[in-house]
Amino acid sequence: MPSGTQFRPFLRATHGASVMSAPVAIAAAVAGIGACTWYLRSNGANSDKPIFSSFGFHTLRLHSAELVNHNVKKLRFELPDASKPSGLSLTSALLTISFPNGRWLPVLRPYTPTNDLNEPGYIELMVKLYPNGKQSTHLHSLKPGDTLTFAPIKELAWTPNKHPHVALIAGGAGITPMYQLARGILQNPDDRTRITLVWGNNTDEDIFLKDELATLERSYPGRFKAVHVVSNPAAGSLHLKGYITRQVLENAGLGTEGGKNRDVKVLVCGPPAMEKALKGGRGTGVLAELGYKPEQIYTF
Repeated sequence: MPSGTQFRPFLRATHGASVMSAPVAIAAAVAGIGACTWYLRSNGANSDKPIFSSFGFHTLRLHSAELVNHNVKKLRFELPDASKPSGLSLTSALLTISFPNGRWLPVLRPYTPTNDLNEPGYIELMVKLYPNGKQSTHLHSLKPGDTLTFAPIKELAWTPNKHPHVALIAGGAGITPMYQLARGILQNPDDRTRITLVWGNNTDEDIFLKDELATLERSYPGRFKAVHVVSNPAAGSLHLKGYITRQVLENAGLGTEGGKNRDVKVLVCGPPAMEKALKGGRGTGVLAELGYKPEQIYTF
């Protein structure tokens, strides 16, 4: 079983949820016990490998916290060896484990680091605060010197040049795995994959990686394009108004007329409603209407 896959059904069930059901609570308790066991075993182990190069639980200290917009914080955690990178591969996420407010059941949520995975000494998370969000509220409350426990989760195994073109469709905080992957592809001189990113947000102020994406567009012309869609744009906004629809995707160059884009890989990450509208069921979603086959689509 690949590292972290034992958590995937649980993570899917709790993503965006504000109430923990009895089965989920039991799963959380079991996962919490496993977390403690793995952590105690790994805490005393010495290894020359990067900390997250294999499965295990590790507690890291928060170095700094920076508010980057009205509801997103950038949290930088120190790795135990400042000379080594995290050991995470492209599209990897980190399971965070906490016991906020004295809870006896752990809160577990996945977050994708947004810093360059080759950089040594730290990881960075972009954490969006959700109303009544147990983990996001806890993470936003952390101060430098506080600690948090993590375990690596491997997602899609990325192979350079396997697909000539990849479409990244994100909603809200679903941008983080897309940004990690896009930057990793573009910074690899041996990977020539072309990337189209379509990112939907509620307001202009929610676009917390705007400058970073603009830098990628300038640095990799013809290989990276970012399209912003805002449901409630500000007056004078230059972004598309509305939601990620078939027309938006076609205008972004992701139509399939005449056999075009038959080799495109589509990655989706966002709120459940957005994912449902895009993927649908039995060929009813926007992507199916455009002509994309199920095997072309992957959901984080």
